[in-house]
Amino acid sequence: MTKITFIGAGSLGFTAGLVRDILTFPLLEDAHIALMDIDAERLDFAHKTVLKLVEAGKYHAKVTATLDRVEALKGADVVLTTILAGSTDVWKYDIEIPKKYGVDINVGDTRGPSGIFRFLRTLPPMTDIVRDMEKYCPHAILLNYTNPMAMLCGALQRQTRIPVTGLCHSVQGTAMMLAVWIGALYPEVSYLCAGINHQAWYLKFEVNGQDANPQIHKAITENPDIYNAEQVRNEMYLALGYYVTESSGHNSEYNWWFRKRPDLIEKYCTHGTGWNPGEYAYILKEYQNTEATWKDGVRVELAKEVTRSDLTRGLEYAAYIINALKGGEPFKFNGNVPNTKLITNLSEGACVEVPVYVDKAGFHPLQVGPLPPECAILTQLSSGIEEMAITAALTGDPTMVFRAICHDPLTAAVLSLAEIRQMTNELFAQHKDYLPQFKIHKV
Repeated sequence: MTKITFIGAGSLGFTAGLVRDILTFPLLEDAHIALMDIDAERLDFAHKTVLKLVEAGKYHAKVTATLDRVEALKGADVVLTTILAGSTDVWKYDIEIPKKYGVDINVGDTRGPSGIFRFLRTLPPMTDIVRDMEKYCPHAILLNYTNPMAMLCGALQRQTRIPVTGLCHSVQGTAMMLAVWIGALYPEVSYLCAGINHQAWYLKFEVNGQDANPQIHKAITENPDIYNAEQVRNEMYLALGYYVTESSGHNSEYNWWFRKRPDLIEKYCTHGTGWNPGEYAYILKEYQNTEATWKDGVRVELAKEVTRSDLTRGLEYAAYIINALKGGEPFKFNGNVPNTKLITNLSEGACVEVPVYVDKAGFHPLQVGPLPPECAILTQLSSGIEEMAITAALTGDPTMVFRAICHDPLTAAVLSLAEIRQMTNELFAQHKDYLPQFKIHKV
């Protein structure tokens, strides 16, 4: 029996969707699903939801739920992490403090001052999870869904022999979006996508073996609905020639071009019709709303009958990866792994997002070569900042945190160095209780 442990199982819809996918594989239908969370109420709802899926599918799976992380990890074959270090009452300062200084944030979970401080807070509990894995399931693998993906995976990959990879929805999600835009069926699409998390590039995008970029360009320039759906990413594509992963809201934070002036925010970041509008604090507001309403929503879901479509496998990578690791069909996915000459113009050892084959023997990342220079410059900067933040976290050096934020494109486009120092000190003062790796919380 394969034991699959969810740390942060209270991510309700996400946990249920992954369990549904896992149990559709014959090799995994009798798995032990171990659910763990620090919130007893959310854990109980997750437990009930998963049991409902197991019963409806007539699977032979075993489901357990516990508040004890060690108990959940004992003997696990695979561990999935979907944690949030602190509630929105903690996270909100990542967004609100930069805003005081003029740095307007949409999501704030990946890079920039908000993403860096989220990383600094999240690394200690993630490191604790890995240390427990080394004791209680040393042969397990870790599939991480927690952001900021590249910094967390990069830091963990330097500290443990546990195989760690990070999984994100944006690669397959964007590929499906582009297929719809050009009227192609997703099974007809093939692509090569590489870079870093939330800033990987479709170096090839083909339909039935033919380059589809002319069709993408035509759709963006001739269809206003398509252009307006992803204004930021579409502008980046028209300028750079390669489409980037992750939504316009996210990407508006990662460069100099869209959020440095109110008129640009109004033009590019408030009228998009895609998943993630670029308005200020969009995702924070969504989380705050969810915290206030989630119980009612889950009760409604638990009252519904499970239909055949509720048991149909989705496209999340994790289930396919676990099936391959247990001897099922090998699978290709885009994962976050150490750069071992995989992308030759990014730093050796940095966490990169590249195609990876997985089979019973483990992970086999594919060598991509260099990114095109028009993509590489921005990606090198973002990756270099992430490397500085990782070094800062592992050495407890607050000055290196400040220096990393100094180079953030959006921050640097808005603030002076003195203002960045003041903002960084305020973020340290607010979050010092969550940053045990730093003896000094000032730069």
